[in-house]
Amino acid sequence: MKFFRLTLRCDRYGFQWRIGGVALIMILFGQLALAREPCRIRVIDSENRWPVPLVELRTTHGIRFVSDNAGVIAFDLPELMDEPVWFHIEGHGYNVPKDAFGYRGVRLTPTPGGELTVEVKRELPAKRLGRITGGGLFAESQSFGEHTEWREQSILGCDSVQNVVHRGRIHWAWGDTTLARYPLGLFQSIGATTPIWNRTDWKPPIKLRYEYITDQNGRPRNIAEMPGDGPTWLMGYASLRANDGSDRLVATYSKIKPPLTESEVGLCVWDESQKRFAATKSIWRLDSGKPKPDALPQGHSVLWEDADGIRWILFGDPLPSLRCRATFEAWCDPSSWEPLLPQTTIPSADNRQQIRPHRGSIAWNGYRKKWVTVFTQLGGETSHLGEIWYAESDSPLGPWTNAIHVVTHHRYTFYNPQLHPEFVAEDSPELLFEATYTHTFSKTAEPTPRHDYNQVLYRLDLNELH
Repeated sequence: MKFFRLTLRCDRYGFQWRIGGVALIMILFGQLALAREPCRIRVIDSENRWPVPLVELRTTHGIRFVSDNAGVIAFDLPELMDEPVWFHIEGHGYNVPKDAFGYRGVRLTPTPGGELTVEVKRELPAKRLGRITGGGLFAESQSFGEHTEWREQSILGCDSVQNVVHRGRIHWAWGDTTLARYPLGLFQSIGATTPIWNRTDWKPPIKLRYEYITDQNGRPRNIAEMPGDGPTWLMGYASLRANDGSDRLVATYSKIKPPLTESEVGLCVWDESQKRFAATKSIWRLDSGKPKPDALPQGHSVLWEDADGIRWILFGDPLPSLRCRATFEAWCDPSSWEPLLPQTTIPSADNRQQIRPHRGSIAWNGYRKKWVTVFTQLGGETSHLGEIWYAESDSPLGPWTNAIHVVTHHRYTFYNPQLHPEFVAEDSPELLFEATYTHTFSKTAEPTPRHDYNQVLYRLDLNELH
């Protein structure tokens, strides 16, 4: 008989058994016969029957399961098969009613190879479509041979997105990036390009694939290695026409010293041949002794033509705090920048609250014929930075009114939301946006497996708001 090695792996518990030596086929097959198929649990929206990603089911002895992008959980606990099991539910805006003791959950009896369905009710207007960065987007489903065509891209986590349409494609950037090979990943921003995802079928399961900027081994690499210590974060992504007729991809960079001290701010321009950003101008340094300028081309950018036909590029996070003429040369010249004074609160639609924006973005919406914004609330009721609001204005400069609470994340952070008007037709009632789902700055000590520190996409149907 041939020598061989058999590896049995268990992802849920993270252990491996290795058996080497002479093939004891009868013994091995006897052991394998004890293996039991997992039970498929599907989590769906009770209203539209869509799969619901990022819903956590937790047993009474603390084992957590989280639905993947197809709303699937592979339940594989041998001690609870064929037993009535209570699952606590945490759905971040999707839930079930409380029982007589105040618990939110369901009682199910998992069986090997069986299938169960959990219906949850959406509490706020926006619909969660799924995670669009990181690893294991369909890990639970793939246990059942579903979505096996999905391939991983060597990324486990991505923080804070920037994107802009440039030369017919979407250019993307993310901040700090989690990798599998070491606790410290990439901290000089990574990037990608994609076609313009303009579609009409925005519902789960979501499968958005990026063409990452990679190294010689085909792995995502840094694209903003600016001189100096600490991470480099990119903000204010914009595509601007230069006097020579070319379109230039530009950004503002920040150098960060631990823990979160901004030590330098400057301008950088995309080098197409090198596939990386090159610093062109340092605007401010902490060691200069000078105060940081009140307004810089940071946050997210948007193009705007005023009543006099002048084209501007606006920068804000979320509401515009700086503008300059929409040319590459004006962006390069700080003396041409005009600071703006955004409002500090936005009244809720019922006029009972003044909502304090933390960060977010704005865009023109052809369906509402208004400027719209989504933003994270500073000091939300259930999470300090996890509540997302929507508001409108006749002008990008305000006033902004009628704020509506559209997304919640219980004791979790959901920061730096980015609107995606380019994902749909201009007159579509659908509004797409993403933000970073992370336990950072929250009261949660246990990050959500696979999902933490990643981008999650939501859909807001504007015709359902009014």
